[in-house]
Amino acid sequence: MKCPACSKPMIVLEIEDVEIDHCVGCGGVWLDAGELELLLEKASNRNELMATLSRDIEGKEKRIRCPICSKRLEKVRYGTDKKLVLDKCPRNDGLWFDRGELCDVLQMGQFTSGKPVYDILNEIFGDKCQNSLSE
Repeated sequence: MKCPACSKPMIVLEIEDVEIDHCVGCGGVWLDAGELELLLEKASNRNELMATLSRDIEGKEKRIRCPICSKRLEKVRYGTDKKLVLDKCPRNDGLWFDRGELCDVLQMGQFTSGKPVYDILNEIFGDKCQNSLSE
């Protein structure tokens, strides 16, 4: 798969049975439909967080194309404070996270038992997530 942001080839990483498409060029991450829910599976506020995805009509960021269907991704707000802007396929093929945004999303999760996703992301992304993830 080619990166929707910089067109470089992406590599596939598997974290807890979830395939993450990662661009080594720009640091972005593509998650297919349902994969974010799987990463947040052990978060006690998972349903609350997923319900916060709402369209960002006033988005000023450049719109990129879905790597699955080639339609322009919609800008959506995420999180209880709605400050994080993500890119979502209008056909629900998946979500695009710019560098560090996946770490920000996972940080919002209230994990009740351990944080294996954090540990794995820190191993894979190193300092790219270090600042976003806190204990």
